Amino acid sequence: MGDILTSLAKPDAIAALLVALAVFATVISVLLPYLQTDKLETRLKAVTEQREKLRKQSRAALDNPKGLRRTDDSMVGNISSKLNLAKALEDPNIVDNLSKAGLRGPGPLSAFYFARMTLPFAGALLMFFYIFFVNDHGFSPMLKYGSLLFGAAAGFYAPNLYVSNMAQKRQQSIMRAFPDALDMLLICVEAGMSIELGFSKVSQEIGSASPELAEEFGLTVAELSYLPERRQAYENLAKRTGNDGIKAVCMALGQAERYGTPLGDALRIMAKENRDMRMAAAEKKAAALPAQLTVPMILFFLPVLFLVVLGPAYIGFKASQEKNQASAPPAIETTHSDWG
Repeated sequence: MGDILTSLAKPDAIAALLVALAVFATVISVLLPYLQTDKLETRLKAVTEQREKLRKQSRAALDNPKGLRRTDDSMVGNISSKLNLAKALEDPNIVDNLSKAGLRGPGPLSAFYFARMTLPFAGALLMFFYIFFVNDHGFSPMLKYGSLLFGAAAGFYAPNLYVSNMAQKRQQSIMRAFPDALDMLLICVEAGMSIELGFSKVSQEIGSASPELAEEFGLTVAELSYLPERRQAYENLAKRTGNDGIKAVCMALGQAERYGTPLGDALRIMAKENRDMRMAAAEKKAAALPAQLTVPMILFFLPVLFLVVLGPAYIGFKASQEKNQASAPPAIETTHSDWG
């Protein structure tokens, strides 16, 4: 075991391991698009299940004024409830963040708190194994134990980073298709459809471009059908997406429902504003591209450019220098007898 750890701590073994991981990541990146399946059917099924849940909740609310309480009966949910992790590791914004990431219900919440409890120990254990058995990098004892704290802190904040990353990707997917969805919703409303039928039709048409947006519109249709106030459905849509453009659209829809203003005019203005916002975001990325490319150009392009430009000149200089040395007459050695 000691010989294996010693061999793994060598720079050649670490370099080989990193190369193997890079090759594996490259292969996965190439094959991943071919392995992915269409998630639209799964998401529509989830919307249907959510609609059934809302129906059951509305029926239960008629019998029980306090409503229906949902619990997670899985093993992780039972552990989280018995240890009362929701109170010990309370995060006031986690429900909204999970909703923005598309994770709804008590199951993802229990999994989040369970991961937040176990991952700090796992991170500290991995750092302990690496520092004390693989390679300590010449750290002092204080730095060794500090690395254990770093591993524990990384494990504690890893679930939040994962949820934030999922929410950010989901918001990007939604905002890429949202202006087109507003245009289709405007066409449906001006054709005489109700707002529920418009959302339902758009969710079916926009699913190929953004399954996430189709899922959100499907949930909005369900909430418009079963919630006591239609304004609450628009507010829930804005809260789940977490985007300023969608919040403005939901506010306009709520005001149109309340004051009776024409939906077509509000949707037309909101569609133009969201399209302008998408164009402004694209222009912002294009303007920031030269500054972001400065460091990669200095590190990767300029050395290769100098090598290509100056390499032939250096080779010619060395060749001419060797030629001159070969054609020069040999030096005459003088001795004391020649001067005599």
